[in-house]
Amino acid sequence: MNEYLVWLLIALVLGVVISNVMVLKYTAKLKWPDAESPKTKDDSDQNTETKD
Repeated sequence: MNEYLVWLLIALVLGVVISNVMVLKYTAKLKWPDAESPKTKDDSDQNTETKD
């Protein structure tokens, strides 16, 4: 194989690995919304107390 091709492949692999690490570090800092299910309009109107 050509020596330049080997260096090009090494640079591409290093670039992919480094960019993936950078993306993982960035997404680790993001704050995601809570996993609670969103309440519908009907759910918010209901009372837990029973009316007799």
